[in-house]
Amino acid sequence: EVQLVQTGGGSVSAGGSLTLSCRLTGSEYNSFCMAWFRQVAGKEREGVAYMHSTGSLKYADSVKGQGRFTVSRDVANTLYLQMNSLKPEDSATYYCAAEPLPELLDGEPPSGCSPGPASELRYWGQGTQVTVSS
Repeated sequence: EVQLVQTGGGSVSAGGSLTLSCRLTGSEYNSFCMAWFRQVAGKEREGVAYMHSTGSLKYADSVKGQGRFTVSRDVANTLYLQMNSLKPEDSATYYCAAEPLPELLDGEPPSGCSPGPASELRYWGQGTQVTVSS
């Protein structure tokens, strides 16, 4: 059974940093997409970053180019979200998600792991609250 277990989060003052982690277990898939989303009460869940199992990484427009959010993954399939220079508007419940993908053929570029709606990912972590105070 695929499970995503999140750790991290909490409260921090504006300008501070937090790191979230999400460990993928129970997956028999060699090819998959892991992603970070965030959601503010009353609003839709929005994507933050998407990482293909090959390591190909794409950031959503909401955070791209700011240099404040960095996503990485270790060999144990734990996905990290390092958040620096946090702002009050970054306050949200952060979720990680995963979706199995077709295995790539030799030389085939990664696909199927790009900014898109939450409905495209099947497995979800339990969510963790991030609160940034001004």
